Amino acid sequence: MRTGDIKTPALIADSKILEANISTMASRRPGKSLRPHIKAFKSTELAKKLVQAGHETFCCATIRELEGMVDAGMGADLLLANETLDTTRLKNLLLKENCRITVAVDSKETIAVAAAAGIQEVLIDINVGLPRCGCSPEDAGFLADQARKSGLEIRGVMGYEGHLMHDPDTLRRTTKTEESMEILISAHETVGGDIISGGGTGTWDCNQAVTELQAGSYVLMDGDYSKLDLPFKEGLLLLTTVISRSKSGYAVLDGGLKSLSVDSGNPKLFDQGDVMFCSDEHTTVTNGSWSVGQRVGLRPSHIDPTIAKHELIYLVDEIEEGLDSEVIGILNIDLRGW
Repeated sequence: MRTGDIKTPALIADSKILEANISTMASRRPGKSLRPHIKAFKSTELAKKLVQAGHETFCCATIRELEGMVDAGMGADLLLANETLDTTRLKNLLLKENCRITVAVDSKETIAVAAAAGIQEVLIDINVGLPRCGCSPEDAGFLADQARKSGLEIRGVMGYEGHLMHDPDTLRRTTKTEESMEILISAHETVGGDIISGGGTGTWDCNQAVTELQAGSYVLMDGDYSKLDLPFKEGLLLLTTVISRSKSGYAVLDGGLKSLSVDSGNPKLFDQGDVMFCSDEHTTVTNGSWSVGQRVGLRPSHIDPTIAKHELIYLVDEIEEGLDSEVIGILNIDLRGW
């Protein structure tokens, strides 16, 4: 099969870039110093490539991701880096064999759910500046005491400096990350445990405080991260087909909002031209020369929600000009949903 045989819109990935990105990260963050975040790519088959690179611990954002990773034999040390109140599904998950599940908690309520579900280990989630989950740093010690009284073991703390991930100013991103991590380190002193978990692709090199980095987007990258001075390359395309062309110069592709995410901006064209706008089923492009039936590649601005819209990623040895490459493998996106 070649990419010209694929029904569009569809995701294709450059396997050489994928492998190079994995290798680059593993050389700096080997083994357990990286806890890859499954939410970025939602594929157990891709996760197995990370196991081959030496990583055996993983982050998940949903219980569905936990379930799929355990079923695929990669449940040796999974972290639900998110709060949950779903006692039933956590309890059922623990009935599976060969799984070690740690969950993030930031309140008495999430601690109670973890204990009721039979979870043994938790991380205290600390707010380090991103207005999302995480307790106030001054409450960390109290919550750790509450967790221990509930019979839970505290493995450590986590804190995500997500508000800094895409800051294009390297010096400012580094300085602000250090400030956020000072909050996390201080909280860790009151909580205890061996783990300080946090960070991501955007702070992969400047976050020196964490014992494990929660990065995932680096494997295939996206348009938003490509704006930063990172050594990882974009390896994912939405393959589309030109279905209409106007005499006024624009062309219309058969992939739009239902096949890619624009929360971080419009996609960029793999080759010539500019994106005018995306609508439900279409992307309108201009400043280029296209013919009806031609294949056109779009680089998504945010891979996580883009990948979640698809069932498959077609692997090619290398994305070639003209987008007519041999398909060498197919990755199932089997961890979608919640």
